[in-house]
Amino acid sequence: MKFTVKKTVIVDALSSALGVVEKRQAIPVLSNVLINVEEGGNISLTATDTESEIKTTFQANVDTGGKTTAPANKLSELCKLLPEGSDISIYLNGDKLFIESGLGKYSISTLPSDDFPAFGSDNDGVEIKIPAVTLKNLINKTFFAIDNTPSWERPALKGLFLKVEGENITAVSTDAHRLATTSSILKSSFNGEVSGIIPRKAVSEIGKLLSELTGDVSVFLSSNTVKLQTNRSSFSSKLVAHKFPNYEHTIPSGECDVLKVNTKTFSDAVRRVRVLSDHNEKPILLQVKSNKILISTAGRNQEEAEESLSTEYNGKDVEIAFKSNYLQDIFSTIESEECFFNLFGPDKNCLVTSPEDPNFKCILMPLLM
Repeated sequence: MKFTVKKTVIVDALSSALGVVEKRQAIPVLSNVLINVEEGGNISLTATDTESEIKTTFQANVDTGGKTTAPANKLSELCKLLPEGSDISIYLNGDKLFIESGLGKYSISTLPSDDFPAFGSDNDGVEIKIPAVTLKNLINKTFFAIDNTPSWERPALKGLFLKVEGENITAVSTDAHRLATTSSILKSSFNGEVSGIIPRKAVSEIGKLLSELTGDVSVFLSSNTVKLQTNRSSFSSKLVAHKFPNYEHTIPSGECDVLKVNTKTFSDAVRRVRVLSDHNEKPILLQVKSNKILISTAGRNQEEAEESLSTEYNGKDVEIAFKSNYLQDIFSTIESEECFFNLFGPDKNCLVTSPEDPNFKCILMPLLM
């Protein structure tokens, strides 16, 4: 196995793989990346943690083909530190992978490619063609509400619920204290419904792959796996093998009072007030009156903060409290100049919406004072 490649090409390919590779693995080969070199010039790099897999392909000048696995982090760090614009020659000799560029020559230990685990995927999945920007929006509007606590309780909340029905695609996430959902219309529809819970780590990796894409991508969703296919990469992940809770009944409806605020003005005020909330231990209290809102918190050592804002509100006076970071997460998601807080009472879930994105809904559970 021997090939020569531009530094930027292999650095980019290795960077994609590192998101899946775990630095500390009980199984040594899982810290490695599988390098598959074909005689025609196609090279693929594959990384897996057995729960997910990423495969990136690129072109290089190939002298001889072959397969091996090498430590992903070491190979990536070394290639990054080689001179800019350099050509890198990589070849296998025995159980060592040699990397040469300019006057430098380095060798890395390898493990046999036969030891690299195959990632099982379900080929019966439904293919969904979706613009990359649409899928990015679905993720960006919901990722913050995925449960990220270290506990393994409530595994169904540890991922993003994705449902495709007809021409509609819906994303939902919740950590039981807040919920975010949004939806979009697909270019083409299919009969029936398919859904699954994509693990949080997998959602993050999909977001990275989508970050610089503009065209359509293919998503294959089956009963146990999800796969994202782009021109140069594919990412597969097992789904969370649990049923997502019935979220629709948690979305409040009926009569409510609507608080209309300037998103940036409100966000900036909350950000200043939360400085004294003792790292989110203390809640942010909203005292809402006619066309006015008082934002306050009380920290340790009798420290206090409050700001008063003019708003559009003609409902009943209400006091309602939230975790400050929950409010900030919403503000970082909403792109419209204004947003609405639909208030159903001080002890009822609050529905936050955006006038420019009617499909987006965020539910916040208040804190009892």
